[in-house]
Amino acid sequence: MAKISILYPNNKESRFDLDYYINTHMPMSIDLLSSHPSFKGVSVEHGVGSATPGAEPAFVAMCHFHFDSIEGFMAAFVPHAAKLQADMLNYTEIEPVIQFNEVLISKQL
Repeated sequence: MAKISILYPNNKESRFDLDYYINTHMPMSIDLLSSHPSFKGVSVEHGVGSATPGAEPAFVAMCHFHFDSIEGFMAAFVPHAAKLQADMLNYTEIEPVIQFNEVLISKQL
């Protein structure tokens, strides 16, 4: 399985509209990408702290898409890339860090 992580670095000078991201952008993203048969799931997280007490989190928000493969993700994403990327300006100007991961161990209770 592949996990595609989209990480938004926490930058105090930058805007990140969490309400828009959670209530508009992500539902649109999930609707578009989940129609692909390789889609397995998604999680969205909001950074609230770090290991150092009182320190800011490294990332303001994170999205993790799960697909059968990176190729499956690309097949789902590419047809909608322009629409999803254009919508980013509605919630942030932060350049996300995108990482493709091979999931080696995963367990949920």
